[in-house]
Amino acid sequence: MARHINPSNSTNKTIDAIDRKRERERQFMLKKSREMAAELAVALVQRLLDLHIIETNSVHAIQEVMAKQLQQLSDMEEFDMQFKIAPIRNLTPDPNVISLFLTQFIIEDLINHDNIQDVFGDDLEIYRAVDSILNRIRPR
Repeated sequence: MARHINPSNSTNKTIDAIDRKRERERQFMLKKSREMAAELAVALVQRLLDLHIIETNSVHAIQEVMAKQLQQLSDMEEFDMQFKIAPIRNLTPDPNVISLFLTQFIIEDLINHDNIQDVFGDDLEIYRAVDSILNRIRPR
């Protein structure tokens, strides 16, 4: 593997260190989301229901959809993930990319699911609800 040549500029070293840290965090969260998909999906759907963000006639069907999304995230191309979260990327400082992805999934795709009657709340409310559950897989 080729070594990255970095001038002795401390700003570049700092930026590179931050980028490496974020990439490690992202990989860790993707791995955990796959391992804990079913558990996270149950908690996530329950939180969305408790906060009256979604109305559904089949909780189990929505849990399966969320678990499937969580499992498939690690197989997704980086471009596809970035493309999906682009409209809400600046929603909050230091966002959780998985929370952003699922927020956008709820806003764009889940709303059209046969078992969803309605989705309520703005983007930030949905993000906060999703992130309150997915924050447990984020490294400290």
